[in-house]
Amino acid sequence: MKSAIRLFAVLVAVCAGAAAHAADKVATFPIDQVLGKADAPITIIEYASTTCGHCANLHKTYFPKLKADWIDTGKAKLIYRDFPTAPAHLSIGASMVAHCAGPDRYFPMLSLIFDNQEKWLGAQNPMDGLKKLVRLAGMTGDDVDACLKRQDLANAIHVEATPTLIINGTKVEGAVPDEIEKVLKAAAK
Repeated sequence: MKSAIRLFAVLVAVCAGAAAHAADKVATFPIDQVLGKADAPITIIEYASTTCGHCANLHKTYFPKLKADWIDTGKAKLIYRDFPTAPAHLSIGASMVAHCAGPDRYFPMLSLIFDNQEKWLGAQNPMDGLKKLVRLAGMTGDDVDACLKRQDLANAIHVEATPTLIINGTKVEGAVPDEIEKVLKAAAK
């Protein structure tokens, strides 16, 4: 009987360890960008595209509130994942430029790209428009060209729509701040 209890205890410990390990693997993609405290009780995973108008709108209109109310207060952390949409070469290129800005400048660069999306995407040559825009953040055209040659920034993500946020396992598709708030408040309970 003692052997059975010990075996059960070992199995419970192994399963608990595996579950904890799985929970730790929320941010396993090598190019994930994380904003907020690592130990925040709520994890928000956002899949977005730098060429998605809805994504840019969400970042311009709701992201400052999300950051102030949830991330800056330590209630939640945001894991941002790129999900390239058409035109893919521009989406991937703009995402790569944000990554090449470095971890400390990633989110400010991403905000610059989203906030000015119509301007650089609407330029006669969008990549030149992007290069001109990121000069404001200290990146030269040569920096951008070197960045675009980095194959290590490629990543396969499987979601069906942008923006998509996953909040503690609950998926919210679309730029719907009321739904995001509802799921965040439920997760905070």
